[in-house]
Amino acid sequence: MIQITAHMKIYVSFDAIDFRKGIDGIARVCREKLLADPFSGSLFIFRNKRRTGLKILVYDSQGFWLCHKRLSVGKLKWWPSDSSSSNKLAPHELQVLIAGGNPTNINCADTWRKINQ
Repeated sequence: MIQITAHMKIYVSFDAIDFRKGIDGIARVCREKLLADPFSGSLFIFRNKRRTGLKILVYDSQGFWLCHKRLSVGKLKWWPSDSSSSNKLAPHELQVLIAGGNPTNINCADTWRKINQ
């Protein structure tokens, strides 16, 4: 079971990938395109060219999870571009994206940060 925590890094790929790729192919994309270690425990989010599906790859210290969601109707409303400031999402933003929404338009409290004393 995948558990998404507040401390987990969530990376979103700018480019679409070929959804015929499996775990090894997507792990390679993580290393080569996102310049991130697929064994880090971070979540990696990808979309297909038609914007009708998502794939999520994560390593849980025992093996990889590869989740695939295909929308029944419509397309993903939001996806970052190269001109975006970041390709990272917060956990609550990921939940909105999975539901087919736009994570940049949600009204949430600011992220809490520990005060250094």
